[in-house]
This record gives sequence, C-alpha cells and structure tokens, in this order.
Amino acid sequence: MTAIADTHVPSHEGIEGTYKKVAFRLIPFIFVCYLFNYLDRVNVGFAKLQMLDDLGMSEAVYGLGAGIFFLGYIACGVPSNMMLHKIGARRWIAVLMVLWGLLSTSLLLVRDAETFYVLRLLTGAAEAGFFPGIVLYLTKWFPSARRGRVMALFMSAIPISGVLGGPFSGWILSHFAASPGGLAAWQWLFLLQGLPTVLLGIAVLFVLSDGVADAKWLTAEERTALQSAQVEDEKNKPVGASDSFASALRNPNVWILGIIYFCIQSGVYAINFWLPSIIKSSGFSDPNLIGWLSAIPYLAASIFMVVVGRSADTHRERRWHLSVPMLMGVGGLVIAANFASSPVISLFGLTLATMGALTGLPMFWPLSGGFLSAAAAAAGLAFINSMGQLAGFLSPYLVGWIKDATQSTDLALYILAGVMMLGVALVLRIPAKTVNR
Repeated sequence: MTAIADTHVPSHEGIEGTYKKVAFRLIPFIFVCYLFNYLDRVNVGFAKLQMLDDLGMSEAVYGLGAGIFFLGYIACGVPSNMMLHKIGARRWIAVLMVLWGLLSTSLLLVRDAETFYVLRLLTGAAEAGFFPGIVLYLTKWFPSARRGRVMALFMSAIPISGVLGGPFSGWILSHFAASPGGLAAWQWLFLLQGLPTVLLGIAVLFVLSDGVADAKWLTAEERTALQSAQVEDEKNKPVGASDSFASALRNPNVWILGIIYFCIQSGVYAINFWLPSIIKSSGFSDPNLIGWLSAIPYLAASIFMVVVGRSADTHRERRWHLSVPMLMGVGGLVIAANFASSPVISLFGLTLATMGALTGLPMFWPLSGGFLSAAAAAAGLAFINSMGQLAGFLSPYLVGWIKDATQSTDLALYILAGVMMLGVALVLRIPAKTVNR
C-alpha cells in the first residue's frame, strides 16, 4: 500500500519538472501575446512622430488620445475579468485579442481628433480584460512562491516590445516614407503591428487550456500535484485576506495596492508614450536612429527584470525588491529632466528610469497574494489593475499639456518622479510578514 501511495506523492524533482513543463508550454506563447498587446497599446508614440504633422494635431490632442485609451480600459476591466471567470480564459482571451487587434489596425483610418479619440477609447475597452485575465490565469497554475519569476518572465514582454518594437517602428516609418499603396508610413505602422494580434487571438483557442483540470498535455499525476499545491497555497494566505470582491473593496490594503500600482504606472506610461519624443528633443531626428536608441533602455530593463524576479523568489522578499527598482525610476526621471540638453546623460537617465519603473510592474503583483483569496481574485485583480491604469490616462495627458505650455517635458518628469516616490513610501508601510511568501 505504501509503494502505491508514494506514486501519487511527487518528489521535489518531480514537481519542479512539472512546473518547468507548464512554464515551457504557457509562458512563451503568453509572452508573445503580451508583447503585441503592449506594442499595440504604445505604438502610437512612434506614429506620433509623423501623424501629428500629417493631421494637424497638437501635442495636447495627442496626449489626450494616448490617455483616453485608459478610460475604456478602466470602465471594462472588472466586468471583462468577471466574464473570463465565467466562460473560461481560452475563449475570452481569444475574443479580446481579435477585437483589439482589429481596432488597433483601424487607427490607420484616423483623419481627425474625434476619430482618434473614439478608436483609442474602444481599443482600451477591448484590451481591458487581457492583462488582469492573464495574471488571474497564472495564479491558477503557479503558487505564490513561484510568481515573482513567472511574472517577470511574462512581463519582460514589455521591455522586449521596446527592444524589438522601437527599431521595427523606426524601420517602418523610414521604409514606408514613400507612401506605397497610398498609405502614409504611420498608417503602415498600425497595419503591420495590429494584424498579427488577430492571428494570435485565433491561435489562443488551440494553445491554451482553461486550467489545470483541462490540460490534456499533463499526466493525471501532474495535474493532481499542481492542484494539491494550489490548495496548499490558498491555505497559507494570511489571516484577513479578502474572500470576496465586496470584502476586497472594504479592505483598505487593496486600495493602497491600487494607489501603489498607479504610482508605478505613472512612470511607466510617461516613458512608453514619450520616450521617442524625448530622444528626438535631445537632438536626434532620423526615425531609424530614434528607434535603435529607444531600444537601449528596454533591453537593459528586460535583463534587470528577470534578475530581480528570480532574486525575489529566492529570498522570499517582496517589499525591497519592489521599492529599490521604483527608487531607480525616481532617480532616472530626475536625471533625464536635469540633463535634457545632454543626449548621453539624458539617455542614461531614461535607461535607469525604464529599468526601475518596468521592473516594478512584475514585482508588484506578488504583493496582491497577501490580500486576495481565490474567490476575490478575479474582480480584485482587475480592480487594482484599473486603478493603476488611471495613470495611463493622466500621465500622457499631463506630459502633453506641460510640454505645450512650457515647450519642455522637464516639469512633468519631476512631478512623475514625486508620484513614484509616494509609491515607495506606501510599499514600505506594508508589513513584511504579509507579503514575503
């Protein structure tokens, strides 16, 4: 009897092998999906280099158009994640990707500010459920102790989208400058970066499984081991973790998490939407060169993000692995503002800011495990994400408004550095025993 029972108790090596199998199956594909998700969201920053002159738009109009995306995102985040929880990740994520891919591609049809605003708003609504849905999806596969490195691998798609997207976007703007097919180069940008998302959305139906129980590519023993690990992880949640969406809304710590995420995203979106313009204002005009230079901060961030994620899981420490990158973001934004006239120093500051702010994103999400049970996670994660995404509306608009008023982005960078500093203070108020798992 003992020998038979032992076959159902996975060894350490066995469970490690199972998690590697799951990661190899899910993470590369989800990574590519998120890469295009982020590329479709922020490629408007490169399109801006030519689109504004072609259409006669102001910097403030661009800033509002870049930010209005997040009003649709915020409005639809919670209901979209509830729908995912109801009908399953595979089908809902496929629907979202096809829809936002078509809407993002449709930005090539923009002729005036009103159309720009409407398409950005609808694209935001379509994208709203993807990221919190994927975060929820990953919590069903990986326990808290493994989420630092998993989230870092998944979210390294953000800097990689900058590494690949910057040069690719610059090449499109240069290569299609002659307007082949009657389209301007910025219109080709939306076309060539939007359609792949539609194809990936269709592929979701064939690659993803809704959960461990539906994963036919795992053996029965592997499924049992993963389900047991998730049950044990849920038991180990701290006392006071919210067990419903209503209780999550009454938990002040959940609101604090939302504010912290807002502070992180304030720096992230300022970088994402304005990096090409800030580099251009430093004295560079060739779109190809701007594309390659913008890849440098993202390349550094992609490496730093994975290293910090692995360290956070190894040491079972969450607060300082989030706070230190955020402090780097603060310092980088201040350097970029102080040395705006020096291309080399300014680029160094932007690189430091990008490394810190983007690494803050995956290091933030393991904190939520201390405050949300599985029952509250679907809507709770979407709610926290929606609070953070409010920065996606305010941050680009703030930068655009200040640049129109002062002809410089310096003041905006100082303000955003202060917002990130507030986030650091709030992170360090969270008791270590609550989140260090």
